[in-house]
Amino acid sequence: MQCVSKAILLVLMMLSLQACGTSVQPGERGLRWYPLTQGLTTQPLKSGFYWRAPWNQVYLYDVKWRSYTETVDALSSDDLLVILHAAIIMRPIPDEVYFLAQEIGPDFYIRVVKPELLAAVRSVVSNYPMVTVPENSAEIASKIQAVVVEKLKGRHLEVSSIALADIDLAKVVLDAVERKQAKEQEKEQKEFELIIASKDAEIMRRRASGEGDSVRIRSEGEAEGMKIRAAGQAKAQETIAKTLTAEYLRFKLYDSAASKFVLLPDKMNVPVILNPEADHARAPSHEGVGLGR
Repeated sequence: MQCVSKAILLVLMMLSLQACGTSVQPGERGLRWYPLTQGLTTQPLKSGFYWRAPWNQVYLYDVKWRSYTETVDALSSDDLLVILHAAIIMRPIPDEVYFLAQEIGPDFYIRVVKPELLAAVRSVVSNYPMVTVPENSAEIASKIQAVVVEKLKGRHLEVSSIALADIDLAKVVLDAVERKQAKEQEKEQKEFELIIASKDAEIMRRRASGEGDSVRIRSEGEAEGMKIRAAGQAKAQETIAKTLTAEYLRFKLYDSAASKFVLLPDKMNVPVILNPEADHARAPSHEGVGLGR
């Protein structure tokens, strides 16, 4: 029985010792609270185990970087609804947790950070048309971070980064954007087809021009040849005409053995008609008939 009493006493002593101490974990800061004397101490406690009286307290503040995500509905510059998911990474400044506790308290995110984040998102997004928000998300997030950092100055909080993700646009606008993109693709296709048709027409024009030039050159060559031949024939006829005198023709008439000739008086202005073939047909045995004075 005595041993049991000693064991119970030991357990009670350990529990009392545990109740008279507080552990500050890595990534935390502690503030001592003396309700009967000085109140809240200004010097933050770093990681470790700290003894305290049972009626005193140590308040713990998490000073590790933490991420908070908010869904924000905002209006764009063209008064269309945009739903964004904004993520902020922040923490209390470790050496300023006393002032944070005095001025804001442990619920600093709900009381200060969240309202400033929502207001900054809506303010920045209102300067952009709805369809340009997704492609400018990095620029918008940078501007939101600048606004939030400025608003939290002197609040004993620091911001690491702000990012935007899962940007949702109104379905009616998405349908309009899809139709617009389809129209633009159709327009680009038609422009491409017009370019191809223009190139084909240009090729056909050049081909026709080449064929026309070929025909023209060939025609000019043939015309030039005909001109040269005509000039040669004219020159030959001129040369022959100079040699065909009346005496020469009369000589050739008399000189032919198969010719038929008729002698008429010199003063009679009548033509001389020669047709040896007809006489040959009627009188094949006679070569010619002569009439004289």
